[in-house]
Amino acid sequence: MKPSKLQDHLRRCHPDKTEKDLKYFQTLKHKFQKRPTPDRMFASTSLRNGDGLRASYNISLLIAKSGKPHTIGEKLILPAVEEV
Repeated sequence: MKPSKLQDHLRRCHPDKTEKDLKYFQTLKHKFQKRPTPDRMFASTSLRNGDGLRASYNISLLIAKSGKPHTIGEKLILPAVEEV
């Protein structure tokens, strides 16, 4: 975004923050970038071992072997995995 548009956005939407110095916004950006997210929490182990891909393949294989429609994965397995 252009600096002039950023300044306009700051004045219109965040008038309480207009008097803050640059250091405040830099620390805010740093905190935002360092916050824990699910992909960051599991990225190092899943990329190293490929466990996520292997588990996905094994689940798909089990669904195919059962002869049930593949929508059972959406109805049963995906909610269970999301809970885990």
